[in-house]
Amino acid sequence: MDTLYDTSRRLLRDLAESPGKWASRLVFLLGPWACMWMVEILNENDVFKDLDDWQVLMNMIFYYFIFAALRLLLGRNRRSAALSASLCFLFGLVNHYILRFRGRILFPADITGWRTAANVAGGFDFSVDTYITQAAILLVAYLSLVFFCAPQKKRAKLGPLASIALWGSMICYCYAFFCTGMLPALDIYTQQWVTQRNGFLLNFSIALRYSSVDKPADYSKDTVLQLMEEYPGVPAEEDKKPVNIVVVMNESFGDLTIFDGLNPSEDPTPFLHALEENTIKGWMYSSVTGGGTATIEFEYLTGFTSLFQPPHTVAYQLYVEEGMPSLAALAGSQGYSTTAFHPYKSSGWNRVLAYDYLDFDRQMYEEDVPSPYLIRNYISDKSDYEMIYKSTQAEDSSFFFNVTMQNHSGYAQGWRNLERTIELPDRLKSADRTAEQFLALMKESDKALEELIAYYSQCEEPTLVVFFGDHQPPLTNAFYEELYGKKLSERTTEEVLQQYAVPFFIWANYDIEERQDVVISPNFLGVLTAQTAGLPLTGYMEFLSELYEVMPAVTPVGFVTADGQFLPKSELNEEQKDWLWKYEVLNYCGMVDLFDEARPMFCLD
Repeated sequence: MDTLYDTSRRLLRDLAESPGKWASRLVFLLGPWACMWMVEILNENDVFKDLDDWQVLMNMIFYYFIFAALRLLLGRNRRSAALSASLCFLFGLVNHYILRFRGRILFPADITGWRTAANVAGGFDFSVDTYITQAAILLVAYLSLVFFCAPQKKRAKLGPLASIALWGSMICYCYAFFCTGMLPALDIYTQQWVTQRNGFLLNFSIALRYSSVDKPADYSKDTVLQLMEEYPGVPAEEDKKPVNIVVVMNESFGDLTIFDGLNPSEDPTPFLHALEENTIKGWMYSSVTGGGTATIEFEYLTGFTSLFQPPHTVAYQLYVEEGMPSLAALAGSQGYSTTAFHPYKSSGWNRVLAYDYLDFDRQMYEEDVPSPYLIRNYISDKSDYEMIYKSTQAEDSSFFFNVTMQNHSGYAQGWRNLERTIELPDRLKSADRTAEQFLALMKESDKALEELIAYYSQCEEPTLVVFFGDHQPPLTNAFYEELYGKKLSERTTEEVLQQYAVPFFIWANYDIEERQDVVISPNFLGVLTAQTAGLPLTGYMEFLSELYEVMPAVTPVGFVTADGQFLPKSELNEEQKDWLWKYEVLNYCGMVDLFDEARPMFCLD
């Protein structure tokens, strides 16, 4: 009792003699709480309502680590608190703009993709909104507390034991978090539907934890070789092969009439809706929404799926290696000249290296388009397709893969060469004032698409055209909530996948079997392209064609089964899970562990 009394007296005396020192300590300890509140405002979360206690706790651990690490390095409470708060605000602001433009929060892969973000930054609306204003007020208030505290006269060092203990505890926790099975054991993963619901710093850290592709359970080379025997491949059908295969992945091409609540003043895509003759047509369930074009390119060209990759990582930046199997390599083995064309900057998504590794003979970018017709600030679909015409005219036989640019977000760029004729109901206008520009772009894309089909209708060379959107546009969450008539967090799996649905079709200027209302995902669409074009199928593609009969859409968000059910992974039956395991084994082998004996299953010499 005497010891406790003496300690209390010393603390009170120290507080009376050095109030500035204790004020500095108190403000420092409050800093992580102020930072979390500030960052979650920018994350469009109510920290008091939207996060569970365990999420708040795990976020706070990392905020205290930031403050503690800088305190150990700088030795002063004021300096380290001010720097920590400023850095947190900066990352929170970047995350806020990512959330505004992409409909999801910042992920580690976005940092490696900074060049792509910088390329298109001029088209976005960086105006200050209420979230930024509130967070800035909180930052200024906290910094005012920091700098009104009494200054420390000298560097306040912690003792060596305290420093070692702090560094040791931080290292041990980070090791457990990032390098052990702690998170899977706790069933903690990144949020994908409403990505901010873990809290920004926790969700970013979880995504960093899952930044490498895990080996499937019971994976072995013997298993791969056994599957290789079951799926030897399918030979080419020479009588079906066209002279030209034209693939158009149209940026942000989304048919929002899939939502009953859209009610536009006119149909934005009448030609697309009327196209039926010699056409296979339906809905492709994308793996991304609002952004992530390169992910869909990768899935279409390789048949691999982002389902087995860490959430929101980009294979073009992390996983593509020389000699990786692709649809371009398959077409090249059949004598086609292969071209990849994107009418924008070559620096985006590491495309130059990725296209080279995927075995394209030639690449073209914005500098290769002479005197282009621009819509807003981007090369139009019209000028884009004219480059396709020239290329297929010049080549004896062509596999042409095109990623357009006209419809790229954001949709607050002005109306240069874009007619404003489509109107939305007032409730949708107020939810997103840029949505009408997106619909105007769809109308222009539809006109250019009609010209594309008209051109090849008159072409004597047999030509197959594959067309699909990469993802729906990054309109605001409030806009989609108006379309659904409910909060996004209240959607069923089927309703969630509705936001990932984009139109696709395969059309030919010769007779092919017509099909409507086909359901597919991008990892299967490349196989359907090869089948329709009479190209040979590798053993891996043969496997995908059989998996398609069981689950015609496989995405990280959910699955569509052969009987039309929309299911999360947890609700798949044992047979479906077994197919998915085989897919994961082959996906891992082809993407990460392609050993020599298995190479014939993935690649044609």
